Amino acid sequence: MLASSIGSLTNSTKIEFTFKSSLQSDISLNTIRQYIDYLKDAFFISEVNRYDVKGRKYIGTPVKYFFEDIGLRNARLGFRQIEETHLMENIIYNELRARGSILLTYYCYPHSIL
Repeated sequence: MLASSIGSLTNSTKIEFTFKSSLQSDISLNTIRQYIDYLKDAFFISEVNRYDVKGRKYIGTPVKYFFEDIGLRNARLGFRQIEETHLMENIIYNELRARGSILLTYYCYPHSIL
């Protein structure tokens, strides 16, 4: 689920709903959060929090997830989902992190940026 939604606004509740509606799975919200934490701890994904520019504070949800290695993401999806905009956003995010940028938030006034 996360691999196909990089760069999109996502939260654990949305993932839980998708599992329950599409896959008829009874996976719990806590289990989904735990799996996401495992992926973050293993450096497979990074979580980026939303920043309210006008209120000057972080908003807890929804967040964006980015893969640390786009090749692993593509391999997981069987190289079948190629959205240039989301992939480019992920690559730019990874490049900013590699260069030591402290800008690791995003905002949506009026467009989403890193």
